[in-house]
Amino acid sequence: MKNVIAIMGSPCKRGFTFLATLRFLNTLSSFGDVQSEILFLSDFDVELCKGCKACFLRGEEFCPLKDDRDALIRRMLDSDGVIFATPNYSFQVSGRMKCFLDRLGFVFHRPCFHGKTFTSIVAQGIYGGGNVRKYLDFAGTALEFNVVKGSCITALEPMSTKERVKMEKALDAQCKRFHERLLQPALATPSLFQLMGFRMARTSIKLTLSEDKRDYSYYRDHGWFRSDFYYPIELGLVKKSAGAAFDWTAGRIYSNRHDAGA
Repeated sequence: MKNVIAIMGSPCKRGFTFLATLRFLNTLSSFGDVQSEILFLSDFDVELCKGCKACFLRGEEFCPLKDDRDALIRRMLDSDGVIFATPNYSFQVSGRMKCFLDRLGFVFHRPCFHGKTFTSIVAQGIYGGGNVRKYLDFAGTALEFNVVKGSCITALEPMSTKERVKMEKALDAQCKRFHERLLQPALATPSLFQLMGFRMARTSIKLTLSEDKRDYSYYRDHGWFRSDFYYPIELGLVKKSAGAAFDWTAGRIYSNRHDAGA
């Protein structure tokens, strides 16, 4: 059985976002090899980031906020698939969802969700949710999930029959793609964008941080300063060449910055 969790950015347990997510998970469960659960962020204590950078510099265990952040991260790590679901509030994710993403800042520096499948669901009444969906999918890529393109569902309340049919069609198609990705090999060949992100990040860390900083020690201890990517993967000739080019470019950028600051 595959384990999937949906992290809900809306506190409303009978609203549009919940109904869309429930439809997605019920369809997913119909495949017979998936069990799922919805986690409402409103049921967890996740405080606002203080911007102290302790998680970046010393490690996430030095965060001064002792709340449910780590419990949520453990649930994500224990899952095969993760869904971020949010209403479109003021043309962005909900405040609870943004708060949680801010608290994941150190994971953007030190990704740990390799091999897990991700998608997003955005629910809205009128307009703007497409950009919110793109933001969540970008965040999922930066966290090193295997990202399946999310959906933006538009409907007014009460939902018309036409809107409901359109919603169900979009979610069922998304669910099928998500399920297919769940069953594929977990460690996928990185895209050029992912490869660039990895090579640029590690060069930046190697040239600008000292060994006592957590980002540096994390990359060093995982062997990432010497690897082609975050995990063992065979790169083709084109991506090997692209990786070397990214290394060279990042080296020029960060060496020049280091020299200028010396």
